[in-house]
Amino acid sequence: MPSRTAAPAPASAGDGQAGFIIDRLSTTPYYAQLADHLEAEIRKGVRKPGARLASENELCTRYDLSRATVRQTLQTLESRGLVERIAGRGAFVSAGDAVQGWMIQGRKGFLETALGHGHLDVTTAVLRAGAVTLPDTICALLDIPAASEGFELVRLRSLRGLPALYSINYSPPDLMDVIGRGQNVLEGRSSLSALLTEAGFALQGAHRSIVAMAAPRDIAAHLDIRTGSPLLRVRSVSWRRDNMRFDVYEAWVRSDLIPLEVDVSAI
Repeated sequence: MPSRTAAPAPASAGDGQAGFIIDRLSTTPYYAQLADHLEAEIRKGVRKPGARLASENELCTRYDLSRATVRQTLQTLESRGLVERIAGRGAFVSAGDAVQGWMIQGRKGFLETALGHGHLDVTTAVLRAGAVTLPDTICALLDIPAASEGFELVRLRSLRGLPALYSINYSPPDLMDVIGRGQNVLEGRSSLSALLTEAGFALQGAHRSIVAMAAPRDIAAHLDIRTGSPLLRVRSVSWRRDNMRFDVYEAWVRSDLIPLEVDVSAI
């Protein structure tokens, strides 16, 4: 991360002013237009790793957008693994393959923080995806009636050809159509959290717990390890600004391949 290794590059005076304007007549939301523009600049190398983006106030003024819209833009870029936001300092272009672990207390999921920058050899295999009757424990975590129907997404992430993370995401009935139409997610080419953010389910908060455990037989088989080998299980419950719980996931992580990281700072 740029904040831990070097002083960040200052924002350019011409930052983001290459003739881009918001199309007020387009059906594409303003935040998505700006996010796509900034993503294109990052991927073209116009914005280098570690470079600081313009401040929220500057972006509001430059593009005549509300602060809420600009924040949603930055949240979208963060969910895509393209920028990192640091409280009190701003938003910075992610450092690509310098980010190796999973920043467990951050907003982003595994793919975005560790592997979503296009510089690491990462593959995602979707093992199951579709409507299921949710387990009662999951219904309770989502704060919906027992035996509700929801969406289950089971994936296996591999790092440099080695199975590294097995995960199950459970979503409530309100999100079944959204995820069912997310073809890139269902084919393992895109991030679920990015899809949900763009559908209006931006993460406001989450509770995550980490437990060391012995690998169950079925999960060990997927991760190509012995039954009983040590794993870390991460469970997360996410909610949006109105406190609606919209995602529960369980991830079994080979920490020999993917370290879990935590930042600590003075308040």
